[in-house]
Amino acid sequence: MRKRLRGEAGFTLIEIMVVVFILGLLVTLVAPKIIGKTEEARRTAAKADVKAIEQALEMFHLDNGVFPTSADGLEALVTCPSSARNCLPDGYLKENKRDPWGNPYVFFTDGRHVLVKSYGADGHEGGDGHAADISSSSI
Repeated sequence: MRKRLRGEAGFTLIEIMVVVFILGLLVTLVAPKIIGKTEEARRTAAKADVKAIEQALEMFHLDNGVFPTSADGLEALVTCPSSARNCLPDGYLKENKRDPWGNPYVFFTDGRHVLVKSYGADGHEGGDGHAADISSSSI
């Protein structure tokens, strides 16, 4: 073996292996806790968005006496449609949001009540677990 000279620095193979082992152990313990939270965070964000859209629709209804039509869609909350009598100058929402999975939110109304939905991770009505729908009636 070669002796180290003064001023010559470096790590031994054992030191490097110990550091790699410790990093691997940390990743093994921490990664599962972080990975499972992503989908939960998306669902929480979607619930908050659904509630905000529902409240904006209710404000539109108070100002105009009716909910936006299906043809107007949720864009009516951003830009006042020509059919509306009275709207806030800056709209009821800053932008027409998409859910955390990139799908548009949808709403349904019978004229007196409104239901806002995100179709969840799969983007289709129904589903279980992370793919389950998120609606204003279930929040």
